[in-house]
Amino acid sequence: MKITKLLALSSVVALTACASMDDSPAIAFSQQGLPNAVKVPNGHVVSFKTLGAGLITYECRATKDMPGRQDWVFVGPDASLFNAHAAQVGRYYGPPATWESLDGSRLTATQLAVAPGGAGNIPLQLVKANPAMGAGSMQGVSYIQRLATQGGVAPAASCSADNLGDKQKVAYHADYIFWRTASR
Repeated sequence: MKITKLLALSSVVALTACASMDDSPAIAFSQQGLPNAVKVPNGHVVSFKTLGAGLITYECRATKDMPGRQDWVFVGPDASLFNAHAAQVGRYYGPPATWESLDGSRLTATQLAVAPGGAGNIPLQLVKANPAMGAGSMQGVSYIQRLATQGGVAPAASCSADNLGDKQKVAYHADYIFWRTASR
């Protein structure tokens, strides 16, 4: 866990112009250069940005409809969310995928699209937020992007009939950009 925290704190330096989870004005953010699949539709503005750093759990399982084959399967994330000042402002965990602010508000979301995040990195992602639970910063969030991913891919270790059910945790970090409708 120390490695994850060091990774998180060193990565926060690279995440600039971020805001904490509050009702601050919209934050300028350009989607230029992003794959179209993970761009947020027009009519939305950035509400806040965070850096997520933590672990993704994978489990060695038999591959469905492929007898005799086993693969590492994504189980879920467990990450802390940090603002630009390296202060923890929330958590990201699952299943189901849940973003929770330290103010008590939280939401789940439905994946809309992914795009390659580069060799050795989990994909970039666009999700549509479900209505938030609890009053706070997650209220009004309509989309979340996962960008600038580092690590998090399935383990390189062997997954076979000999280790079915084994779980491994892989460190990752990514920027999470929270969007709301422009009229909010």
